[in-house]
Amino acid sequence: MRERRKGRTQEQAAAKANIGSRRTVRKYEVQGQLPSEMTKVRDYRTRPDAFEEDWQEVKGRLDEAPTLEGKALFEWLCERHPGRYQEGQLRTFQRRVSSWRVLNGSELLTLEQVRTPGEAMQTDGTSMNRLAVTINGETFPHLLIHSVLPYSNWQWGRVVQSESLLAIRLGLQSALLRLGHVPEVHQTDNTTAATHKLSASERDKSLKERGYNEEYLALMAHFGMQSRTIHVGNPNENGDIEAANGALKRALEQHLLLRGSRNFSDLATYEGFLWDLFEKRNALRSARLAEETAVMKPLSVSLWPERRELRTRVSSGGTIRVQNNTYSVPSGLKGRPVLVRIYEWRIEVWFANRCVETIPRLIGIYGQRINYRHVIDTLLRKPGGFRNYRFRDDLFPTAVFRQAWEALNQRFSPRRADLAYLRILKLAAREMETDVAATLGELLNDKTVWDDQTVQERVRPQITTVPSLATGPVNLAEYDRLLGGVR
Repeated sequence: MRERRKGRTQEQAAAKANIGSRRTVRKYEVQGQLPSEMTKVRDYRTRPDAFEEDWQEVKGRLDEAPTLEGKALFEWLCERHPGRYQEGQLRTFQRRVSSWRVLNGSELLTLEQVRTPGEAMQTDGTSMNRLAVTINGETFPHLLIHSVLPYSNWQWGRVVQSESLLAIRLGLQSALLRLGHVPEVHQTDNTTAATHKLSASERDKSLKERGYNEEYLALMAHFGMQSRTIHVGNPNENGDIEAANGALKRALEQHLLLRGSRNFSDLATYEGFLWDLFEKRNALRSARLAEETAVMKPLSVSLWPERRELRTRVSSGGTIRVQNNTYSVPSGLKGRPVLVRIYEWRIEVWFANRCVETIPRLIGIYGQRINYRHVIDTLLRKPGGFRNYRFRDDLFPTAVFRQAWEALNQRFSPRRADLAYLRILKLAAREMETDVAATLGELLNDKTVWDDQTVQERVRPQITTVPSLATGPVNLAEYDRLLGGVR
């Protein structure tokens, strides 16, 4: 049409527009419209609707249960009307159901947010178990306390075993120390340890009524930050950290594949591997991070210790109660007041300004960790207390010890079986536990008659007595003769 306005003939204009038919050119000139303007939307079917007869019934089912899948509905239709539908119509039916969902359903939209530099830091605990990381070849279940600045996506994290207040404190302080600055707001989800009062009188109240944990508020006040949580059941409000969790795990998976091994020698090596990855990812965000640090206040206060302290008294049973879990301590501390320092991965028991015991910290409540070395002497003096001892299951260090006790229990009287096992346990405490376990495994496999004396002879065989040598009287003249020959 532009060429025709320039005075070109139909043939010339058609050749310029790469149209080979004069009839097509004439049609556009007569209509006075472009080809795109002449296209009509098809509003009719080219073939009969195979599901028209039953579609109203299908829509009723979808209205009642919008999450019903097309395949399940198709199978339901085939059961109600045998022979009416064929297997090859499944895909057509699924497309029909999908179109209905688009036209009649409602989806939750992503609402883009305006992020203010230096305003907030989001912190969340995320499980890392799917990465299948091991420490010294052993399974290592753990979480990552992950902190992110939403504006720049700068991030940092610490490996922990629970999403406790102590863990959140460790993760937050580590992130602030690395950042060197403090944002205005610290945002978390509704983590009980961080945001809720945990006293018995508060547990029946709603989250809003309970309010924040006092120790968490004290931590926020120490750094001059405001506390903020998302609404219950709305994880999308923590969308930045949730998205960062997934992106970080995908990146870690790739770096573990490049490393060629998921095993680490210790926790420090594993955390170093994580921190190297954080550094590499943060280096790409330095420009936007500079905008954030420019408006943040510098970190000017000291960090809180990465522990909590508790003073308690050792019970008559040689145990202490720490955060609703029971731990055994050396029996000499019975009845004594002790100081317990609680770290993320361990607890330390202090007496008279000395650390007398370090114990792996339990997570959860109502658990126990009883070290048989602490109670074995008492049990040998009171063997009758073993069979019904409340923590008896903790006195089997490994499965082979339990199997040994069960074998002894079948062969001897209850008292003799208990005594024999306790003597074996004492041997394990005095010698190498692995040597005793290996010996028990051999005896159980041999199916021979044995007792504690047999185990002791195999673990610590009798040493042949060295014959004593008779010594005669000392003659000093012999020394004088030797010394006289020296020149």
